[in-house]
Amino acid sequence: MSQPEDLSQFSMQDLFRMEAQSQTQILTDGLLALERRPADAGALEAMMRAAHSIKGAAAIVGLDMVVQLAHGMEDAFVAAQHGKLQLTPNRVDVLLAGVDLILQCSQLDGEGVPAWLAANGAQLDQTQTRIRGIAFLPEPVRPAPAPAPAPVPVPTPAPVSAAPPAATPSAQAPVAAPSGDGDSDNPAPAPGAPPRQLAPLKTAQNYDRLLSLASESRIGAHQMHPFIQNMQRFKRHQASLFGALDALHDAIAQGEDASLKEKSVLAQQRSQPLRQFMLEHIAEIEAYERRLLATSKNMVDEVLMLRMRPFRDGVQHFPRMVRDLARNLGKDVRLDIRGEDTLVDRDILAHMESPLNHMLRNAVDHGMETPEQRSAAGKPAVGSVVLEARHRAGMLNIEISDDGRGVDVEKIRRTVIQRKMAPEQMAQAMSAAELMEFLFLPAFSLKESTTEISGRGVGLDIVHDTIRQQNGTVKIESEPGKGFRTSITLPLTQSMVRALVVEIAGEAYAIPIVKVERVLRVPQNAIHVLENKQFFEHEGEHLGLVPAAQVLELGEHNDAQAELPVVVIGNGARRYALVMDTIRGEQSLAVQSLEAVFGKMRDIYAAALLDNGEPVLILDVADLLVSIDKLLHEGALHQMLRGSQGARRKLKRVLVVDDSLTVREMERKLLLGRGYQVDVAIDGIDGWNMVRSGEYDLVVTDIDMPRMDGIELVALIKRDLHLHKLPVMVVSYKDRPEDRARGLAAGADYYLTKGSFHDETLLDAVADLIGEASS
Repeated sequence: MSQPEDLSQFSMQDLFRMEAQSQTQILTDGLLALERRPADAGALEAMMRAAHSIKGAAAIVGLDMVVQLAHGMEDAFVAAQHGKLQLTPNRVDVLLAGVDLILQCSQLDGEGVPAWLAANGAQLDQTQTRIRGIAFLPEPVRPAPAPAPAPVPVPTPAPVSAAPPAATPSAQAPVAAPSGDGDSDNPAPAPGAPPRQLAPLKTAQNYDRLLSLASESRIGAHQMHPFIQNMQRFKRHQASLFGALDALHDAIAQGEDASLKEKSVLAQQRSQPLRQFMLEHIAEIEAYERRLLATSKNMVDEVLMLRMRPFRDGVQHFPRMVRDLARNLGKDVRLDIRGEDTLVDRDILAHMESPLNHMLRNAVDHGMETPEQRSAAGKPAVGSVVLEARHRAGMLNIEISDDGRGVDVEKIRRTVIQRKMAPEQMAQAMSAAELMEFLFLPAFSLKESTTEISGRGVGLDIVHDTIRQQNGTVKIESEPGKGFRTSITLPLTQSMVRALVVEIAGEAYAIPIVKVERVLRVPQNAIHVLENKQFFEHEGEHLGLVPAAQVLELGEHNDAQAELPVVVIGNGARRYALVMDTIRGEQSLAVQSLEAVFGKMRDIYAAALLDNGEPVLILDVADLLVSIDKLLHEGALHQMLRGSQGARRKLKRVLVVDDSLTVREMERKLLLGRGYQVDVAIDGIDGWNMVRSGEYDLVVTDIDMPRMDGIELVALIKRDLHLHKLPVMVVSYKDRPEDRARGLAAGADYYLTKGSFHDETLLDAVADLIGEASS
């Protein structure tokens, strides 16, 4: 296979470092394979070659300690190949410790070797001694935790470390404190993991520039289409002209003027090449457009392929990490990685390493039982964790499943109640799926005590946030006693995004299609108002309406349309319908990062160019949901009905303000029955916000209400320059003369006591103030 790089630019130390990274990975994979399949002759042969290669390369660069380690390992493999040595887990621990030391040594430069030897000389000598005497190494009944290794005193892209063998042989403790319940900070790579350089910065920048150029070529190809349409239009006009010319020629041919006939024949002869020219050249231009589109598409696809890496590149160190962590906990667990050849965007692969690390550690620490517990439960003594990646429905799907004990849903329920995260009655009514969502909350842990491995209450919330930042989703399922499964769905690439293009305040914006739940058109007469929030009913659910122009601070929405185009985003309680100007349709966009000088722009994820060359901003849906929540909390959302009031003014509109649900609903039904349009508010503040944002013919208000009473509300309305003429009716249980006087003094147009009116009393009073419902 050809070497893409000029190796002459590397020093011998650089070449040794690269060779050590690849060969130590072969040794690690082979040792783990032999632990599972002791008769795997192929793995032994590959490890012998790897150890021999390391020994020769280390001799060239003068690393005698590496030569000795590799020589001892090679002897062990020869003995195993001849059946004289069985590579038991305890012996594998010692050999893996040697692999880690070799990898550490390979990362050193010439100046750093003496300092590293001074710090790790004892450990190095002990490991070499144990490898030479590996045949006499006993296998303990239960491995004990090993001490943490000394760090490498030189900076490396991803430092690795080796655990020294203890007096009682054991597995290495993970370098980073592993997580439980998703509990971890920023774990370092597992021991023996090669430095992971999925995409050097310069290479990444080259990829981005290539993608930008390929995207521009695609846009240029698409811009041929309007040109061809203009040519087709010209051809139709030309055909019409030639038709008129033929008709003129026929008319002249029937006359007597020979000179005119001669000129007509000449005109027809000269027009004939023009007719053929248009037909031939339009066909050529259309063929050229097809070739250009295909070439530009292939160019984009090829650049995207440069950004793709096999799934194995980001997960090859996990089997070692799982194995060592399990032995440290007194368990026996094997990780099976499937779909290693599945192609994944390099950026997604890099970002997903930490979440996958969290989930695998959780599976070992929380999910897996000890061999004795598994045998007692009728399970194999060796636990199984499966990590699988595959493409499905145009997305990347990663699943992590184990055959452990699963999650005790009732324990989650008890924890939720104990920590007062939900009322007991509500918690008892929650389904298993709803309770599982609590695992994604910050600081939520089922561990009763904090240990090195878990119980800090940090982890799954970070996993959830990281996946969400990658425009993905995560779902967890558990079957008590049988296992736990995590399903992660992500875009195939972050470089291209399939997006819904919309228009807001006259400007084009894009929403990643994976974040769009559905697109609807909502008639104006289907919109309702409750507590100053507008909503419509869809499939038995109330969906809140939010003008996208206001969320993005682009002014007010132009709502003169009879039907509003909306895009539904979010899920659960945070599910909203964003009102757009128009929906243009779907497009595949090449994502362009915003300049760093702008920082993180609120509600904006990235930028792109549409097929016609028009720039477009890609919206950040997670940010949008936060902005919407803020507007709702402040009660500042604009009403969507004002633009259509001209058509709706036939029915008069009444606002009922009352903190009593019973009274509020009774008054609403009475007024609706008489034909009025009715909105309701739950207190004075809510009523004040609604009366300012809507156009009402009458306000009916109670007096005693929280936050703002009816007297204050009446006074505010009557002092407002635009609202002072709005009729206000006070309906209250207070029937003392001084109460009536207070209400009328504040500016109320009518005062009615709840204890004295019948249905018709209220309706007659309303009719006296504003007339009948229709006008």
